[in-house]
Amino acid sequence: MAVRRIVPNLKASDPELARKFYQELLDLDVVMDHGWILTFASDVTSRPEVSVASEGGSGTPLPSLSIEVDDVDVIYQRAKTVGLEIPYDITDEPWGVRRFYVRDPFGNIVNILSHG
Repeated sequence: MAVRRIVPNLKASDPELARKFYQELLDLDVVMDHGWILTFASDVTSRPEVSVASEGGSGTPLPSLSIEVDDVDVIYQRAKTVGLEIPYDITDEPWGVRRFYVRDPFGNIVNILSHG
């Protein structure tokens, strides 16, 4: 038996609002659209992971999602340009990641990061 993937399901009264954030900001593709659910994906393969934490690190609130990107500074500039809320500004953390938090259209805090 093997876990093949892990998919978080975020509550949204209007899933269509997710396109601007997950598709345009993060360059994810819509791979499933049933109207009531949109699934976004990348063609990059990764291993399934689940994190369990008491906080988000550096005294920050726990984010709903952590999304690793190849260039966090590009995504940070996109988020700033379109005026998204950034509850935790871009920071080089002592554990070797560069990251920031951004709020998605549904109120979720999303940790966007790159490993150093």
